[in-house]
Amino acid sequence: MKTAAPCYYHLDVEVSPERVGQVGRILAAHLRFWDLENLVEPVRGGAEMLLRAIDEHATDKNASIEMWWNGQHLITAIGENDRALRPDRQMRGCLEHLAASSDGWGCCATENGSKVIWFSQRARAGERVPLVPAAPDPRESEGLALPRELSVATLTGRVRSPGGLLEEAR
Repeated sequence: MKTAAPCYYHLDVEVSPERVGQVGRILAAHLRFWDLENLVEPVRGGAEMLLRAIDEHATDKNASIEMWWNGQHLITAIGENDRALRPDRQMRGCLEHLAASSDGWGCCATENGSKVIWFSQRARAGERVPLVPAAPDPRESEGLALPRELSVATLTGRVRSPGGLLEEAR
């Protein structure tokens, strides 16, 4: 069952070919911890692709990765610090893949000239497991005695015979 509690994770990394796979495993572990197993592959694939593009095209190899889970959507953002890197030119294929494989994506510049590329994945319901009714266990059932037979007048309290229920109540 998916948890509705908001979750956040932040990771600063110096991008290198060896670290790309390691970062993917770290993100996958956090998604499994948040019970978001079905989002592991798209998030891991998108993040690794962005990190490889940063490693290939950027001169500044420092990047920040953040994941936000709000109970319905998971947003993954990767920020890099290279002012000269143009995502629309050097990372065009990567962005096209993100657009095709995610529910939403975007790129924005920060005040210091770095760029943040983000993508979101909507949580989908897992496979449904059919409920199987449990067979009754005769040892756990409790036998109830049958109620004794009473007249309707007695149950409603409208009997006015001397020494009856009304007399005792006085």
